[in-house]
Amino acid sequence: MTHPYIPNAEPGVRAEMLAAIGASSVEEFYADIPASLRLQRPLDLPAPFVAEYELKRHMKGLFDRNVDGLSFLGHGTYPHYVPAVCDEVNQRSEFLTAYAGEPYEDHGRFQALFEYVSMMGELLEMDVVNVPTYDGFQASGTAIRMAARYTKRAKVLIASPISADKLSKLADFLTPDVEIVHGTEIDDTFAAIYLETPDVHGVVATNGRELAEAAHAHGALLVVSTDPISLGVLAPPASYGADIVCGDIQSLGMHQAYGGGHAGFIATQDHEPLVAEFPSRLFGIAPTAVDGEYGFGDVFYDRTSFALREEGKEWVGTAAALWGITAGVYLALMGPEGMREVGETILARTRYAMDALGDLVQDAEAIHFREFAISVRDSHGLLATLREQGIFGGVPLDDRTVLVCVTERHTIAEIDRLAAAVKEAL
Repeated sequence: MTHPYIPNAEPGVRAEMLAAIGASSVEEFYADIPASLRLQRPLDLPAPFVAEYELKRHMKGLFDRNVDGLSFLGHGTYPHYVPAVCDEVNQRSEFLTAYAGEPYEDHGRFQALFEYVSMMGELLEMDVVNVPTYDGFQASGTAIRMAARYTKRAKVLIASPISADKLSKLADFLTPDVEIVHGTEIDDTFAAIYLETPDVHGVVATNGRELAEAAHAHGALLVVSTDPISLGVLAPPASYGADIVCGDIQSLGMHQAYGGGHAGFIATQDHEPLVAEFPSRLFGIAPTAVDGEYGFGDVFYDRTSFALREEGKEWVGTAAALWGITAGVYLALMGPEGMREVGETILARTRYAMDALGDLVQDAEAIHFREFAISVRDSHGLLATLREQGIFGGVPLDDRTVLVCVTERHTIAEIDRLAAAVKEAL
């Protein structure tokens, strides 16, 4: 049927559009989405409300169902402390409502983002950092695609454990152009080795240099995904040979917020052929019409789909610019010493929690940052028992494995409470 507010909803027009692209129905566009993820029924929505106060009452009822407690939940969205200034700045109207803009009309936001990418570059020991993209998952996919375009190859070797959700996203984002291979063997057909550190189990990789040497020996790149909050205490991937570094900045001043404020970063050295493969916007300093005066603007703009449209290397939509500004505030507030202190605190609290849970911990001899897995008889049963005591004990990775997250916010007493509750439940 024709919809009054949706262009091209008229059946005849829709049929012409489908014929022009060779599709028999709109359903063909969704063929790659697994059936398990597709809603095969109408949305479960209440009847329309006739007054605003009725809607507010309904929403309050939904919010009241949220349960607070002692949380050790992580697995991609982390309970780090958010300094008050992060919320204060990102809620200012000139940042909160800004969308895209151009340098001459949005100069303050461009400067704020330039400051963010500059501090990220210092933290990562990289020259070029992009304006944030949707999230860390997309940043990983785009980084691998950059490597594939740069090397003109179509395979990536996954060299560390990653989450099932991220693997699903990578498969969706890379198919059919880049083949994902798991293992340790590489040859001259690979575009890149992909390493995640800390990995899905919180283990910090110690073989980064060996992987870089293996990749470079075969003309491939090393792509490393990491969490920037760890880099005040862990060596940045660039120091052991990473060509592209990517990840998520949710840990830098963003709340978990029932799923988190996420944004992805990608970084490289100032090697023009590789920088040319960035599809996203890059901000730098540019001269103005006034001699000796400089401003902040797009760099190498012709790379982007904004400039090239159909010829763009990769489609780029809305950036998560607000979260980049937020992360910039966090980095400016913390400084090098603050980043070192928070990293050391997380490492120490993580090890204390591992020791407190003892023999349950998997791979206990490895260095862990923020997360570790424990083995239990019934992960879902254990977590249900803990919830009855007001403890969210972790994320079940399978029926016998629970991923526990510890950050700088967790006190020794809270960790002791978790360990005692787990041992009592078992």
